[in-house]
Amino acid sequence: MDPQTTVRRERPGIKQEIAIIPVWAYVLAAIVFVVIPICFFGFVWPRGARPQSQFFQLVLPFIPATFLAFMVLMIGYVNRDAGRRGMSRTLWTLIVIFVPNAIGFIIYFLLRNPMRTQCPKCGTQVDLGVNYCPKCRYSFHPICPQCKSPVRPNDTFCANCGGQLDQA
Repeated sequence: MDPQTTVRRERPGIKQEIAIIPVWAYVLAAIVFVVIPICFFGFVWPRGARPQSQFFQLVLPFIPATFLAFMVLMIGYVNRDAGRRGMSRTLWTLIVIFVPNAIGFIIYFLLRNPMRTQCPKCGTQVDLGVNYCPKCRYSFHPICPQCKSPVRPNDTFCANCGGQLDQA
């Protein structure tokens, strides 16, 4: 098996996961983070009714602003992640928005489909856990043609039976 046609099966890191959050979610999160404190200063605490503590007055508005901005980023993540897993982006985005107390996020993360990859031979989208492509029967896990034990892509001989491996 050619090492360049092998399917990449490593799990994405946190940087790759954060990179899928769309730009609109970052912009909306920044707007939320700025507007919430402005609303606190303008509507929650009118001119004469502000609390005595300056620290309390400055820090308190940023607690809900941070929480809501994080929720907006999570909604953007679910929107993109559902699409890359072959799920309905609109349905899951609406579920995480309207199901209260972050239960929508919990439901999404429990029920989401596994990651999919593309078959290097025919281009069909397949789940990562499969051994063969359902369309062209491409083997994602190379095996010895004689004893059927798993082998590494760069092996020349089978470590189990010593048989010659095809290097096609």
